[in-house]
Amino acid sequence: MKHVKIIIEKHEDGYVAYPVGIRGVVVGEGDTYEEALRDVQSALKFHVESFGAQALDGDEGPVLEAFVAEALV
Repeated sequence: MKHVKIIIEKHEDGYVAYPVGIRGVVVGEGDTYEEALRDVQSALKFHVESFGAQALDGDEGPVLEAFVAEALV
C-alpha cells in the first residue's frame, strides 16, 4: 500500500481525477467528486496489476506535496 496524491478537477460536464508522479497515464472520471475518486483508484489498481508496484514510483522520488497555481498567459 502506498499513499498517492490525486488531483480532482471539476468541469462543466463532470469531474476528472489523476494521480501525481505516476509513470504512465492513469485517469478517472465521474459525475461527482466521489465517483471520479473511485474511478481513478480503480484505474490505479489496474495499472499496478498490469505494470507492477514499481509503476507507482516516480522517476525523481516520491511527491512530497502538490500545489495548484494559476498563471495569466
